[in-house]
Amino acid sequence: MDVLQLDVSGRPQAWISPREAAVLYASNAIAWTLGDTFQVLRGGLQRSTGLQSRIELHPIVAVRGAVPSRAWRTTPAITNPKLFARDRQICAYCGGHFHLDDLTREHIVPVSRGGSDSWMNCITACRACNGHKGNRLPEEAHMTLLYLPYVPSLHEDMILRGRRIVADQMEFLLASVPRNSRLHG
Repeated sequence: MDVLQLDVSGRPQAWISPREAAVLYASNAIAWTLGDTFQVLRGGLQRSTGLQSRIELHPIVAVRGAVPSRAWRTTPAITNPKLFARDRQICAYCGGHFHLDDLTREHIVPVSRGGSDSWMNCITACRACNGHKGNRLPEEAHMTLLYLPYVPSLHEDMILRGRRIVADQMEFLLASVPRNSRLHG
């Protein structure tokens, strides 16, 4: 399980491995944590006390001195897995729910006709609907969009990355996801 790294203001920065988190704990770089301990790392015995060193890892850590994330000012990178997750694996034309292997990235305005490869021009479509639409605009193909595209927020993007997210992390991230997001459905 990965750890959600935040800056001290609570903005998500990255998913880090437990090993990377342990380095932050050991170097006293953790400002605060959230969630229940999910893993305890044990080290060697201390000569002076005879006690074994231990680090309790939490699912969410805020890093002291971390530069506030620039991701708040940028649009998250679009990938097929994140696009399909945003659209809940539902074809924007027929409304069917499909397995990932049967989905495609559909450009509302085809790239060959000046459309961009962006969150606002891409939706999830099944292979049959994408093939039927072809190199046309939806209205030219007599196809109607069942939902509109949108650009995910940083918190949504952290969820859409497809990590195994524990309840504490999901609760934290969803608290900042807009109420009209498909991720609440």
